[in-house]
Amino acid sequence: MKRLRWRERSLRTRLTAMVALAMAVAVVATFSAAWFLTRANLYQQFDAQLQTYAQVAAKAADPAEALATLRAVQQDKPGPSSGRAEAMAVEFVDADGASVGVAGAPPFPTGPQARFVAAGDAALGFDVERIGGDRYRVRSVPRPGGGAVLVARNSEDLEGTLAELGGWLTLAGLVGVAGAALAGRAIAKTALRPVAALTVAAEDVARTQELAAGITVAGKDELARLADAFNEMLGALRLSRDEQRRLVQDAGHELRTPLTSLRNNIELLIHAEGQDRALPPEDRTRLLADLDVQSVELTTLVGELVDLSTGEREPEPVDRVDLADVLAAAADRVRARSPQVEFAVTLASAEVKGRAGALERAVLNVLDNAAKWSPPGGTVRAAVLPEIPAIVVSDQGPGIAEVDLPHVFERFYRAEAARSKPGSGLGLAIVEQVVGQHGGTVRAGTADGGGARFELAFPAAGA
Repeated sequence: MKRLRWRERSLRTRLTAMVALAMAVAVVATFSAAWFLTRANLYQQFDAQLQTYAQVAAKAADPAEALATLRAVQQDKPGPSSGRAEAMAVEFVDADGASVGVAGAPPFPTGPQARFVAAGDAALGFDVERIGGDRYRVRSVPRPGGGAVLVARNSEDLEGTLAELGGWLTLAGLVGVAGAALAGRAIAKTALRPVAALTVAAEDVARTQELAAGITVAGKDELARLADAFNEMLGALRLSRDEQRRLVQDAGHELRTPLTSLRNNIELLIHAEGQDRALPPEDRTRLLADLDVQSVELTTLVGELVDLSTGEREPEPVDRVDLADVLAAAADRVRARSPQVEFAVTLASAEVKGRAGALERAVLNVLDNAAKWSPPGGTVRAAVLPEIPAIVVSDQGPGIAEVDLPHVFERFYRAEAARSKPGSGLGLAIVEQVVGQHGGTVRAGTADGGGARFELAFPAAGA
C-alpha cells in the first residue's frame, strides 16, 4: 500500500497531528523537568546531610565512635524510614589513602576525590562507590593530624524512589499524550467546521451552478473573513453572469433587425435574378446602398460588442498617459470620419495612469457621438482640463432630453430622437466602462449653447 505523503493527507489529519504533537511535547517537557528538578533537590538534600555527617565524624577518635555519634544524630533527626537508606559506614584513611580503620562496613575503596582530601590537596571530596553490591555516596573531609574521614551512606532507596517517581511520571505522560491526541482531534474538528461548511457550499455551487447559495457567517475571525470573501465572490460571479446574460440577450435583440433587413434585401436580389427579371437601375442602386449601410452598421455593432465584452480583460499595460496626446489622436481620426463637422480642440498636458489605446477609444466614441448629433457645418469643441484632469466634449446639436439623461450610458439604450440615426447604442456604454476601469467618472449634461456636454474625469497620475 502506497504511503500518503504528509502534504497529501487531509487538513484535519495534519492539524490533529500537529496539535497532538505540540501538546505531547509540552507534557513530556513538563514531566521531564519535574523529574529532574525533584532528583536534583533530593540529591542536594542527601549530599548536604552527608557532608554534615562527615564533619561530625572528623571530630571522633576512631571510626566506631564516629559511627555511634552519627547514629545518635540520626535518632535526634527522625526521617521517613530507618531502613537501608540510613545504612552508613565510616572509614579513616592516612595521607596515602590507605585504610586505618572502618566501622559499619568492610573496608571500601578510596575514591579519587578522597585521595586528594587525604593528601591535603582538597578540603572536600565526593565519590560514588559500591559496597557489598549497593551504591553508596561518599563524602570525605580532612582529619585533624592528617589523612581523611570518609562517610558513606546508602543511596539505593533514594534512587529507587526516583525510579518509582519516573515510572509514575512516564505513565502519566503516556496518558497525557493520549489525551493530547484526543484533544487535538476535537480541536481540529471544531476549528475546521467552518472550513467544512465552506467546502460543502463550494461543492454545491460547482455541482448546481447556483450562485445565489452562500454560507452563514458567524464571528469576526479569519474563517469568518474567508466566508465573507467567498460570499462576496459568489455575488460578483452572479452579477457578472447576469450582466453577460443580459448582454447576450440585448445583443441578440439588436442584431435581429440588421440581419433581417440584410436577409430581406438579399432575398429580393436573389428572387429578381432567379426570375430573369432585372431590377430597375435606380432600385438596384438603392438596394445595394441599403446593403452597404446595413453591413457597416452590423460590422460596427459586432465590433462594439467585442470591445464591450473584452474590455475587462484588456491586455494593454498601464502606463503614464498624457490626455493631450489621447485627445489629439482621437481628434485626427474623427476628422477623417466626419468632414462635415468642424472640430475645435484645446490641448493642455495632464498625465494620468491608464491604457492609451482604451482611453483613445473612449474619447473617440464621445467625439463620434458629438459629430453625429452636430448639424452640418457645426462645431464640436473638445478640451483638456489639466486641473481636474478631464476631457470635456460639447456639440451644437439638440442636446439630451431630461428623460434620457439618466440612461445615456446604458447598453443598447437609444433615445426616441436617436432611432432614426445610425448607431448601436453601445458607444457611450463603452465610454463609461473604460473610464470606470481607470478609476474615473463620466458625466453627461447640457452645454452652454444648448447641445450635449460630456466630461471624462480621471485621477491624476500622482494620486
